[in-house]
Amino acid sequence: MLENEDAITPLLAAAVRSGLAPGFVALWGGPDTHQGAAWGWRGLGAGEVTSRVWYDLASLTKPLVTSTLVLLARRHGMGLHDPLGRFLPELAGSVWASVTVFQCLTHTAGFPAWAPLYAYGEPSPGSYLRALVGIAPVHAAGTAVVYSCLGFVALGLAVERVGNAPLQKLFQREVLLPLGLTEELDFCPPISRPVALGEKRFFVEERLCREHGVSARPPRRLAGAWSCDDGNARGLGGVAGNAGLFGTALGVLQLAQEYLPGFGRLLKAEEVALATSNHTPNMAQARGLGWQLAATPGCSAGPALSPASFGHTGFTGPSVWVDPEPQAVFVLLGNRLHPGGRTPDLHPLRRRFHILAARGLRRNPSRPSILLL
Repeated sequence: MLENEDAITPLLAAAVRSGLAPGFVALWGGPDTHQGAAWGWRGLGAGEVTSRVWYDLASLTKPLVTSTLVLLARRHGMGLHDPLGRFLPELAGSVWASVTVFQCLTHTAGFPAWAPLYAYGEPSPGSYLRALVGIAPVHAAGTAVVYSCLGFVALGLAVERVGNAPLQKLFQREVLLPLGLTEELDFCPPISRPVALGEKRFFVEERLCREHGVSARPPRRLAGAWSCDDGNARGLGGVAGNAGLFGTALGVLQLAQEYLPGFGRLLKAEEVALATSNHTPNMAQARGLGWQLAATPGCSAGPALSPASFGHTGFTGPSVWVDPEPQAVFVLLGNRLHPGGRTPDLHPLRRRFHILAARGLRRNPSRPSILLL
């Protein structure tokens, strides 16, 4: 097992022993220095966790990929208050044609939290859009926050239309290559990559389909690449605006650093401020553009992070939080779904990790990086 002298390693070891996930990788720090810890295994019968292990990042895709690409697309005419129908004419005649990019990014468009879009025809962008047309809103646009994967599926398809290229290629060209992260983040990583294992079968979505009264089975695994645990993303070849991203803790930390004020190499200061401001005051959740804000009651930030913090979690288990006050990013990766689709609550672990990591940063603000190989 990998160890360091911080208190994080015993925390991760205890989390593994308690069955929260087979293994965890943690990384925390600022643009110049960071520290890390890892404990456990990639999965049952698989090798030990190291810093080079890739994880299914699930909904971290929303802020890291989709929000970032929308901010870049604004420079080329994609307005935040443009209706989805401008980019997705297939939505014409439905309520979704008039909801805006901004409402999707802030989870105020009125989409329900989830639906198996792959259940309404052979999975494809066209069939997904036809499925969306038939979905009823759960509230009027702009009146409430309901966290939704569907709005980000639509945003991913809209970004492809604006960029005139597949989402994965846009992300590689506009984000990964400029930031030098092609070895740390991507969709559909090849089988040669060391990846933490997910569900042995797609138990969670099978259950969700039954609960929604849908008889369809979740899309099968991809050939020749690691498959994410999100069925709607797999139906689009493993690449969607809501999920599908894989990567290392270092990749997550370095891309999230783009949202630290004054440290973005790709994003401008006004774009960062726009993305991380509270656009949903007096609603149940405090939301930026894709990001959840620490002001959200019950979120995983915990008491150690400042009120200015923002972050996101993923259904498989990962989390990332960015705190502008100490200029630090906190990344915790694990796959709680392996092997049988269990979904234990990881918020207490995340909050404890933030407390211990923030305490260590205060004690050792200039400590050199620890790279766990």
